[in-house]
Amino acid sequence: MNLTPYLIRGLATGGQFALVAIGYTMVYGILKLINFAHGDLFMLSGIMMIYLAASFPTMPMWVTILIMIALTVFVGFAIEKCAYSPLRTAPRMSVMISAIGVSYLLQNLVCYVTGGLAKQFPDIPLISQSIRVFGVKDKLAVFISPLVAVVLMVILVLIINHTKFGMSMRAVSKDFETAQLMGVKINSVISMTFVIGSFLAAVGAMLYFTNYPTVAITSGGMPGLKAFVAAVFGGIGSIPGAMIGGVLLGVIEKICLAVPALAPYTTAVEFSLLILILLVRPIGLLGKKRREKV
Repeated sequence: MNLTPYLIRGLATGGQFALVAIGYTMVYGILKLINFAHGDLFMLSGIMMIYLAASFPTMPMWVTILIMIALTVFVGFAIEKCAYSPLRTAPRMSVMISAIGVSYLLQNLVCYVTGGLAKQFPDIPLISQSIRVFGVKDKLAVFISPLVAVVLMVILVLIINHTKFGMSMRAVSKDFETAQLMGVKINSVISMTFVIGSFLAAVGAMLYFTNYPTVAITSGGMPGLKAFVAAVFGGIGSIPGAMIGGVLLGVIEKICLAVPALAPYTTAVEFSLLILILLVRPIGLLGKKRREKV
């Protein structure tokens, strides 16, 4: 059996999972919050791309992509300001319930606009074209997905480790209250975290839906859940961990699909491996133990 096509497509899917997983892990690293609406923001990004391309067919595609990314970032920013910022001092359970509410709000909004019907994602020049690499013929989006994910992850890590804003993010992640006392603008840091996560979700959606071109209100559910699994797999709160977790999960998924006996149970295998990893290493592959203040 030739596993090369499955490995290549697994790396592509893993890169797309990783872009969404980084959004999960960044928000958790700052707020200790699982943003359950993140997968639905991923889906909304695909829907917005469809309607923008259909409404402005003469607009250059690169302009449509930039507008889609800007709208996704705005929605992510608005979610933080409207749903999470007012609950900054509330119990975590209240914030979690708010996140679930935002998730259902986005799904129902898309259902109202689309009538609950699946929509066809537009062809994007270059990345929608088929090419052959190592004997595998597929869309260019498949081959560039892991590269895009790695490049964006490296840029993000450099920003976090070598800029003043990155220092603020690390300070807030280590100790929220102390960072606030030291003059760090907490609200700005949190808002920018959501902005970055939304940008990565938009890029991931563009690559994902180019390869899986049907977008429905449930299209963000499983990719969002698997991206969350990837974040936990790699160590929630670790950006390189989210990248590694996403790639591993994508490769495992495609290899399972290559084995007829495992193909119907692919999702079960993925979650079983997650349970096994957490039993051996509860903090994930690259996670760090944190001391909880009493």
